[in-house]
Amino acid sequence: MKTIAFFVPQYHRIPLNDKYWGEGFTEWDNIRNAKPEFEGHNQPRVPLNNNYYNLLDRDTKAWQIELAKKYGLYGFCYYHYWFDGERLLEKPCEQILEDKTLDFPFCFCWANEAWSMQWTGEKKVIMPQKYGREESWKKHFEYLIPFFEDERYIKEDGKPIFVIYRPEAIECLNEMIDYWKKLASDHGLPGIVIMSQSPYFILDKSFDKSRIDYEIEYQPGVANKLLNQNEHKLLKKVRHRVLDVLEQKFAIDLSGYGQNIRKKMEKNQFPSYDDTWNKIISRKVDDAKLIPGAFTDWDNSPRYHERAQVYMGATPEKFGEYFSQLIQKAKNEYKKNYIFIFAWNEWGEGGYLEPDTINKYGYLENMYKALKANDALEDNNG
Repeated sequence: MKTIAFFVPQYHRIPLNDKYWGEGFTEWDNIRNAKPEFEGHNQPRVPLNNNYYNLLDRDTKAWQIELAKKYGLYGFCYYHYWFDGERLLEKPCEQILEDKTLDFPFCFCWANEAWSMQWTGEKKVIMPQKYGREESWKKHFEYLIPFFEDERYIKEDGKPIFVIYRPEAIECLNEMIDYWKKLASDHGLPGIVIMSQSPYFILDKSFDKSRIDYEIEYQPGVANKLLNQNEHKLLKKVRHRVLDVLEQKFAIDLSGYGQNIRKKMEKNQFPSYDDTWNKIISRKVDDAKLIPGAFTDWDNSPRYHERAQVYMGATPEKFGEYFSQLIQKAKNEYKKNYIFIFAWNEWGEGGYLEPDTINKYGYLENMYKALKANDALEDNNG
């Protein structure tokens, strides 16, 4: 089973962040400054041994690879930031390309959204996203070629895998992919495998998906949208009932601050971890292109504060059990040998396999147990 974790490269300084967020800003600033939004809220999340690493340090990348191998992960899917020729956060992957001793499978996910100040509540765009035409597509592909040709890059039948975060945003998607396939042939590659990540794209049947080889069920986004679409009224009733029981049976006063909690629950800001995972496991596999997705946890309050969505009830043990069920489902229903996990190190949204002070190595340990129990460990990871 090729278990691939999404990996964000935000943990080092770049001039653009210095300019807009302040000298020396990285994603760790949001993590450190997070505060509990309600009683019992697990914030701030603290890396084990205060390991607020710098991704430009080789030792950090070596540590991550060693850890991933030890616990049975197959590879990383690094977010790739390309804005019509402009690059951001590219240095960690360029360093990996040059250092063959950092030996671990990887692929790219093009995070093709504009770079904005959205999480602050402002709509200001810092780096717009444009897609250009053939000259621009060629420049992008030629930047990717050294990665695609690297022996560590994840391929299917010799074809490099390239994930697009939001293909529905690309008005020239089909033309661009057709041109890339031609360029792949020109460079001696047998082709290129295109995967989508967007929950919007996967759930909207009106999009032309003819050029997309696989659609990743990015979680918890896909399950959350399905729950909202199909069970919104029922869930709203359940949330009301839960709050009523808290008030009446346990004499909890939900006036004042508690009313704010009620409003958040009504807006689906506190989804159930168990309900979401049960939706993932029970979802009907109705398309041969689908690839299953897993998630460790979700809590984006370090970025969105009181507007955050916080999944309730996550534990490493639950993750391990649900992940085990998903592996079985992948083998029996999806019949694919990929699972994409949210995430290796998305600390700003509460999704990470890396160890923290509360769970220690719990998510990694339970991932390994699930892979081992289902005979899904890749030989090259030991």
